[in-house]
Amino acid sequence: MHVRVNAATSADGKLSTRERTQFAISGAEDFERVDELRADFDAVMVGVGTVLADDPSLTLKSGDLVADREDRGESGQPARVVADSQARTPTDASVLGPDADTYVLVSENAPQSRVRELERAGAQCVVAGEDRVDLPSAFAKLESEGVSRVMVEGGGELLFSLFADDLVDALSVFVGSLVIGGRDAPTLVDGEGFTENVPRLDLEEVERLDDGVLLTYDVLGRDATE
Repeated sequence: MHVRVNAATSADGKLSTRERTQFAISGAEDFERVDELRADFDAVMVGVGTVLADDPSLTLKSGDLVADREDRGESGQPARVVADSQARTPTDASVLGPDADTYVLVSENAPQSRVRELERAGAQCVVAGEDRVDLPSAFAKLESEGVSRVMVEGGGELLFSLFADDLVDALSVFVGSLVIGGRDAPTLVDGEGFTENVPRLDLEEVERLDDGVLLTYDVLGRDATE
């Protein structure tokens, strides 16, 4: 499984306000870049917190990119993946729309009534882990479904889990020219945080886009030497 994290943060590393209110951190150039990047992956993934806060569709906006994928013999839209241990995704969420396949990763202890509701709404529920989604196991099951390249767009709790499990291969961060602040505002990577053996990155490229900068890293992992 190849996993790329792509996100946009303020200059102080925030994804949104402490109230989870979204700002337009990037502009037209970066929106186009993200659309093109999505088109190169089998699936686009977020955590359930992002679904509840933003209700994203996670679909390509460009008809040309959809046509290019179909010309390559692929589905027009990448699949959508939601990490959702307790099956909290609303059944009317945009991510469950008919445009593309949707996989919802749930734990064994997710309420079965909610799992059935999501399946009736069109989701394919993937069970992995007892209380929380076991991401390595879930990714192995996704690979068996033909999903071998995943682009992850947040949020911070999911990204921490991915880095903790050494599942991230590459990281792209657009840093916008604004400051959000707030000790409780979500950052690029939240979760428990690392106190030792932190993930190491290798800066591959720096590019100015819109009124910000795009940083692209190769992820060396937690076992990389300091």
